Amino acid sequence: MKKLFCLILVFSLLTINISYASSIYYKDVKNSELQILLNKIDKNYDNPDVSSEVTNLPWRNDSKFLYSKEKYNTPILMAAYVAVLKNPLPGEEANVKHAASMVKEKVIKPGDVFSQNKTIGPYTKERGFKEGSSYSAGKIVMSEGGGVCKIATTLYNLAVLSNLEIVERYNHSMPINYVPYGQDATVFYGSKDFRFKNTTDGNILIWSELIGNKLYMGFYGTKNPPKVTWDHIITERREPGKKYIKNESLKKGEMIEKIKGLEGATVKSTITIEYLNGDISVKNMGISRYNALPFIIETN
Repeated sequence: MKKLFCLILVFSLLTINISYASSIYYKDVKNSELQILLNKIDKNYDNPDVSSEVTNLPWRNDSKFLYSKEKYNTPILMAAYVAVLKNPLPGEEANVKHAASMVKEKVIKPGDVFSQNKTIGPYTKERGFKEGSSYSAGKIVMSEGGGVCKIATTLYNLAVLSNLEIVERYNHSMPINYVPYGQDATVFYGSKDFRFKNTTDGNILIWSELIGNKLYMGFYGTKNPPKVTWDHIITERREPGKKYIKNESLKKGEMIEKIKGLEGATVKSTITIEYLNGDISVKNMGISRYNALPFIIETN
């Protein structure tokens, strides 16, 4: 009888362990957020301090990503970029995370044009967006969807690194602090869009994820693009002014810098394209003009 009881107890423990292991395996395979978290803990992916091109990405072992890559026949990482967002506001960070989920697993067929506004917009509360900071008429204002330009900027850098055709792109009215002058893109639903064309002969798969304050994004396709290098020449500079805002909660005479000012500038951008056969070409990427971003200082 004791032997029978022991056998039943051992079997029960084994069953519990198997069930628990199966549960963990299921979560590990099916829950991409858990997989990304595990990778983050292991530090198995690139984690730069500034926005830059990367190669090791947090989702590379995620089952959903691997399935999509095989499904759409996009085995090769064409380019990957991380936009490091400095001090994002709560609504802004939520909007970037929401927009990143909307471009994730997006497939652009050969010859098709990707439009951010058509894919993500309109940037309204009805579509899940919150109020976030944005530029308008030379000022920083709160608006629905504020922050989605960070998606456009990251897409722009990826499209350029992948040597794709840029169909439509606008720079911000004032500089931003997370990419070099000339490498940003802004959108405004109904008037300004960011668009690029898939000029390859295969599908392009987009994958993206916001982890902390870092927006990871990658393009996957069928061929490696040529090496692309940015070059920027600043032809004009404009010093930032100072804007004071009264804050009665501060002590008399106390001042707090809320936003660090940035120089305005006129920037001419080009890219150098180095092909696998040794050919080199230089492409004009246009001129970007920025008004100075003033220092915002609270005082009493």
